[in-house]
Amino acid sequence: MKLTFMKTDEKAVIPTRATSGSAGLDIYACLDEDVVLAPGEIKMIPTGLKAESDCGDAAMLIYPRSGLASRYGISLANCVGVVDSDFRGEWFIPLINHGKHPFTVENGMRIAQLIPTKVMYPEIEISEALSETARGSGGFGSSGLK
Repeated sequence: MKLTFMKTDEKAVIPTRATSGSAGLDIYACLDEDVVLAPGEIKMIPTGLKAESDCGDAAMLIYPRSGLASRYGISLANCVGVVDSDFRGEWFIPLINHGKHPFTVENGMRIAQLIPTKVMYPEIEISEALSETARGSGGFGSSGLK
């Protein structure tokens, strides 16, 4: 798979891996000035990037960075972002501050991570019944804690 990025802003940073074993490519904020996120606030943070994949059956999944989430309460407002294979607009990251203190996002800060993922396109069928299983319709908590 090849990802091709286009900068919409000269300050934009192409996503990179922090280490050779990193699953995700870090995504960087592209800002003219710092952005302060108050507790409970959501703001769209520009990346200054557009991208395309050479695979039509891939999506770019955008996840929070664990360090920002665990230390400061900064995460993605939509939990996991999905960039569809046919989207060609600029990428924005919806950050939310779940913490108790304001958090400042600076230009060039690593704010999220990108993991390309293959997508299955199922054939949809309608039925009056589904197959039986041992679990059946047992839902939340039905399998116990241990």
